Amino acid sequence: MSASVFLISTLFNLYLMVVILRLWLQLVHADFYNPLSQFVVKATHPIVGPLRRIIPSLGRFDTATFVLAVLVAFAKLATLSFVFGSGLSNPLAVFFLAIIDVVKETFSLIFWVLILRAILSWISQGSSPIEYVLHQLTEPFLAPIRKVIPPIGGLDLSVLVAIIALQFIQLLIQDTFGLY
Repeated sequence: MSASVFLISTLFNLYLMVVILRLWLQLVHADFYNPLSQFVVKATHPIVGPLRRIIPSLGRFDTATFVLAVLVAFAKLATLSFVFGSGLSNPLAVFFLAIIDVVKETFSLIFWVLILRAILSWISQGSSPIEYVLHQLTEPFLAPIRKVIPPIGGLDLSVLVAIIALQFIQLLIQDTFGLY
């Protein structure tokens, strides 16, 4: 049973991360001609495109993509509930759990993008298109940290500080609301 839960959760979470990545790429105005950006757009456009006709954006925030993220999280929780539980007893509660799941997966995605950027900074020469998009995604978080803590002896500690801050925020939310 736990293997089935893992498989279902992983499949939904991978697509949820792609949807969240699309929203994040739009918020930072990343290069949409980049191969990684093109993959994200092509993987999400069949659903986001029709949703955009119904749900307008709020300024720079793409509400249709956010609604898709919540729907994917809702579908994950509903599927797990139907397959392994007694069904959907309270759809409103599942909806709020879906929003919490989107927040949780957003933090997880930010964490992994920061880790990937740190690893690529050690092994890459800076010419990778993926590294360029990761730079565009993470620079809004890292630039303010670098203003406070500049690189020390050529070592940039901003990624480490951002990861610690992200983990702190996750624990604070968990302790405050008793979530996760």
